[in-house]
Amino acid sequence: MEPQGKKPGEAAGARVTAQLLKERTGEFALDSILLLKLPGLQLVDLGCLGKCLGLEWLDLSANELTHLGPLAALRQLAVLNVSHNRLTGLEPLAACESLQSLNAAGNLLAGPGQLQCLSGLRGLENLRLRDPLARLSNPLCSSPSYQAVVRELLPDLKVIDGERVTGCGSDLYQLCRDLDSSLRPSPSPGPRATDAQPWVEPGYWESWPAPSNSILEEACRQFQATLQECWDLDRQAEDSLVQAEQALSPAKAPSSFVF
Repeated sequence: MEPQGKKPGEAAGARVTAQLLKERTGEFALDSILLLKLPGLQLVDLGCLGKCLGLEWLDLSANELTHLGPLAALRQLAVLNVSHNRLTGLEPLAACESLQSLNAAGNLLAGPGQLQCLSGLRGLENLRLRDPLARLSNPLCSSPSYQAVVRELLPDLKVIDGERVTGCGSDLYQLCRDLDSSLRPSPSPGPRATDAQPWVEPGYWESWPAPSNSILEEACRQFQATLQECWDLDRQAEDSLVQAEQALSPAKAPSSFVF
């Protein structure tokens, strides 16, 4: 008979073991692991994860977790991703005094009460409970005023669901959002647009300081990968625009199309 509250097959879910951690990281001592990725492993039990006392960056996304008990021992943990699990509470995280960024989108958090345990984490600045692009959310996000409630409960937050709400840049973000919502396509063609210019000088993104810890190293790696994707998309867009202009322009006539 399956334990109450568990879905069929959950008993066969995976458990974090010392062997698993050593295989994933190459480290022999668990307390020397600083960065750990365990997404999509059908984990239902965090096992010995609490022994990774030096852990700073942890990804547990896309598993089947219903509790985070062992994480209470991780006092150095700064970045945590537990999105796409089956969590109904986050209470163990109250002891993670170094936590700065938490992604808990795609869980079963029903109301603001489930976030009360985070109120003592003064370093927590980035919280994600909803991710529209990944189609992940929580029941508490269904309220139109939920962000305001979260901000009142956790006033030290600077970013909620990827939106800067306080601190440097928040006013600009709000202004851009207001402009986007107010602008409407014009029914008549306007004047010819000028050619777009780069936002930064060539080579701006190529010089990076040497990462000082595992979190910065991983962030730089992810940023460079995203930047490469942007460059690839930019080249594809330019090629598509050239092909479209050639196809639409009259033969032997200068192009008058603006894209």
